[in-house]
Amino acid sequence: MYKLALSALISLMFASTAVTATAATDADAAPKKHQTKKSKTRQPLRIAAADTGERVIKRVIKVNGRRKVVYQRMMVAAPAVPTMGDLAGLNMTHDPLDLKSNVALVLDQANSEVLFEKNSNVALPIASITKMMTGLVVVEAKQDMDEVLTVTDEDVDREKFSSSRLKVGSQLTRANMLHVALMSSENRAASALGRNYPGGKAAFVEAMNAKARELGMVDTHYVDSNGLSKMNVASARDLAKLAMAAYQQPILRQYSTDAKAMIETNGRPMQFGTTNHLVASPDWTIGLQKTGFINEAGRCLMMQAVIEGRSVIMVFLDSKGKQSRTADAGRMRKWLEALKPATLVSSPSYSTGM
Repeated sequence: MYKLALSALISLMFASTAVTATAATDADAAPKKHQTKKSKTRQPLRIAAADTGERVIKRVIKVNGRRKVVYQRMMVAAPAVPTMGDLAGLNMTHDPLDLKSNVALVLDQANSEVLFEKNSNVALPIASITKMMTGLVVVEAKQDMDEVLTVTDEDVDREKFSSSRLKVGSQLTRANMLHVALMSSENRAASALGRNYPGGKAAFVEAMNAKARELGMVDTHYVDSNGLSKMNVASARDLAKLAMAAYQQPILRQYSTDAKAMIETNGRPMQFGTTNHLVASPDWTIGLQKTGFINEAGRCLMMQAVIEGRSVIMVFLDSKGKQSRTADAGRMRKWLEALKPATLVSSPSYSTGM
């Protein structure tokens, strides 16, 4: 009897707590009418801190002495999520350029001389930079670039729920799939490329990892063809090797550096654009590039560029802020323009078991 009574009491306490919590939520979501009427100032509809995205906010204002209800759209930012680099302590590394990227590497493309490095040996998630390896595997497999591929339900992102302009049923040639994957970072296109490889996705991912081993990318591992998984990891030094190998393929240079292009899907033209605004800038000469972003990776950028007559490979990983990776590239460019030959700048690096 005692246990039954205690169980009933606990159940009653939880029920009471749930009712209180529900009441508090309802109060936050919709202020009582008489409270709104009494106020002479704006009374915004409060939103729970965990909510994100676009919300419609109800406000009561006074116009010529009369109350008026107006509705305003408001974007609620998601709370900051620590990246894998932050969790590894890489954000504690300082550098002379005050870069916003936790990882940076710049190589002279001609002789692989390291010009600048910061945590360049740490393997981190690389997000859509993965797609450059996807492109390299597709090109080297010499698959028919004119073959028409179809986006299927298998290509829909159910891990990050990212959006795509390619609807299920969209048909593009393999060349166009590769084009939008590199230029516009289309996840469904990258997925379709892997799925249409001999042996399917599993065989394609194995080919990606085999190519990484061939290139000496010892800190690299792939699990998909689009980079949506945080398990796609590489170090900046490995990505520099990938950039050099990919640069040898003219189609990868062209597709990754197009600012925009008209792509035929289902027989109708659609315009796609680049994810890297630097490629359209007259101040930059860029021969290869790929951007990337997922929460675990931060903002990422891999790029080949010519600066003061010198061809360089730049890699920036785990940068904070939407424009921070390109801003870091700008800082690096100014530094390189004033750089004396054979100069090395190195920041203390961390090693992790990742």
